[in-house]
Amino acid sequence: MGNRSAVNEFILVGLTDAPGLQVLFFIMVTLIYLIILAGNLGIVALISHDSCLHTPMYFFLRNLSLVDFGLSSTIIPKVMTGLLTGDMVISYDGCATQLFFFVAFAAIESFLLAFMAYDRHAAVCRPLHYASTMTSKMYVFLASGAHIWGVLTASIFIGSIFSLSFCRSNIVHHFFCDIPPLLVLSCSEIHITESIIFILGSLNGSFTFLVIFVSYLFIFITVLKIRSADGRQKAFSTCASHLTAVFIFYGTCTFMYFRPSSSHSMDSDKMVSVFYTMVIPMLNPLIYSLRNKDVKNSFRKVMRRQQLQFDHPF
Repeated sequence: MGNRSAVNEFILVGLTDAPGLQVLFFIMVTLIYLIILAGNLGIVALISHDSCLHTPMYFFLRNLSLVDFGLSSTIIPKVMTGLLTGDMVISYDGCATQLFFFVAFAAIESFLLAFMAYDRHAAVCRPLHYASTMTSKMYVFLASGAHIWGVLTASIFIGSIFSLSFCRSNIVHHFFCDIPPLLVLSCSEIHITESIIFILGSLNGSFTFLVIFVSYLFIFITVLKIRSADGRQKAFSTCASHLTAVFIFYGTCTFMYFRPSSSHSMDSDKMVSVFYTMVIPMLNPLIYSLRNKDVKNSFRKVMRRQQLQFDHPF
């Protein structure tokens, strides 16, 4: 209650304070959000509709698309409202809620990427045992564990951050309630909070990165043993989309959250945040659809079916 008496709401600086650019930014962000909606929900619908895609790999991909949709929807609508109306005020509870879902979705995505790497390892390295390894119970258990751990991580983050007092200012130099700009506003001792965030974030990042690294290490060793060039190409092609998504996600998150606090710049942080809250959720569906033969074939089947229904409605 002491925190609430000092700060009841926060004011987000937003993407830009230049009036001449707000309309342009609104158009750009709106287009990005529409692409995110169409791409991610389209993949969810496509995988749900086509029984040929009811495999562990596409089960994880469907979950990843839902998480990308949720992560972007946590941030972008508020940004669009601010750009359109100029209202950049967010309540104390609204800020906590936004940060909670952002952290939860980001943590879930990191674990889903790790489990997708394990799935590719099972498919490439132990193809004869793949069906017995990646059973429906197994991949549902892994996905459920990712969601539970994401919610638990977000709860710990929110509990540690919003137990602080905010009395210096209520102006958040960001376009959403993120961890670094909120810690700057605290007039409490933040050493313990920073330690909790760093330790828990490092554990999450280390575990998921280790799963991905070990999985792909065994994949590369297995692929190098394949004598035919076509066999190696086919094995690598099944992992190319996932590897691309991994490099983009972990590269931006590492740059943003695992730097010394003294090296943080609000302007550079905003640019990086735009990348992982808007660009990555927009790119992931394109990466997995343009580089995936199964998804492209399924999409063509749907288009042909729709064309036949249009040509012969009765």
